[in-house]
Amino acid sequence: MGSDLTDLMKAVVLARFGGVDAFELRDVPVPDVGPRQVRVRVHATAVNPLDFQIRRGDYPDQVPLPAIIGHDVSGVVEDVGTHVTEFRAGDAVYYTPRIFGGPGSYAEQHVVDVDLIGRKPENVSHLEAASLTLVGGTVWESLVTRARLAVGETILIHGGAGGVGTIAIQIARAIGAQVITTARSGDHEFVRSLGADEAIDHTSTDYVDAVAETTRGRGVDVVFDTIGGEALTRSPLTLADSGRVVSIVDIAQPQNLIEAWGRNAAYHFVFTRQNQGKLDALTTLVERGLVKPVIGATLPLARMGEAHELLENRRSYALRGKVAIDVLGDTVSLPARIS
Repeated sequence: MGSDLTDLMKAVVLARFGGVDAFELRDVPVPDVGPRQVRVRVHATAVNPLDFQIRRGDYPDQVPLPAIIGHDVSGVVEDVGTHVTEFRAGDAVYYTPRIFGGPGSYAEQHVVDVDLIGRKPENVSHLEAASLTLVGGTVWESLVTRARLAVGETILIHGGAGGVGTIAIQIARAIGAQVITTARSGDHEFVRSLGADEAIDHTSTDYVDAVAETTRGRGVDVVFDTIGGEALTRSPLTLADSGRVVSIVDIAQPQNLIEAWGRNAAYHFVFTRQNQGKLDALTTLVERGLVKPVIGATLPLARMGEAHELLENRRSYALRGKVAIDVLGDTVSLPARIS
């Protein structure tokens, strides 16, 4: 099938590595569709830490310039390849494009291998669905596949008000775990509304001492690190015996493996892989009302640089959850700046 190469679409192109001004809104050719691919009209995408890491030049060997980046899609199938029977034009879908595997989601249309796609949950908007794909897959791999979090266990989630943390709290709660999370005091009521049993203000309280007090000295079964740095290096101090640490953050400094060894701890480092099965499991949780995506800011495609600035400097804003991008519209919703 494919498209006429004279057809053009709007896309945000990363012209060089650098600051938030490195993006350019351009007209680019609509991509062709392979036999086992579909072309999706992108209704919404979202911004992830991986995106600003790529933009500033952390992965130059994996991302040849100029590049269209972006790792979340929610949209509607426009065209299907000759060997695709699972989907048809008009189907609402959501997915994460293959990471470091070609053009990403900062565009009006996107072509994807059919085995990466999930059917969009019916009870959420495209903006909400796009806010779930990469973080939801990451949390599922971290808590279910790697940590094997079980009913009745206790988990410490670092950064509960963030894009990943908000989903982690809800999935951990759905599993049946007790949830402790770190968050600024102003976010405590919010993270409790998502299902956290306890919230620790990491800006004024030592989270290691707070966990010891909350668990009466036993410690937690799982730590989920979304922050890195000290949050990761001190995490084994909070573990119960045979506890597990799962981190989605690059390791920038040596880890406290002596404490981890003394607790028979296991470490898991997650750089998520795309998987249709994860999306289907997430869709079930969303449609049962157990997981609700949290959007803290929304901007149109043309304001991608501003969206990156918001996420990269989120500590300067009252930002909860994800930064979403309205690809087809011009929705603007911004968090307050913290003075």
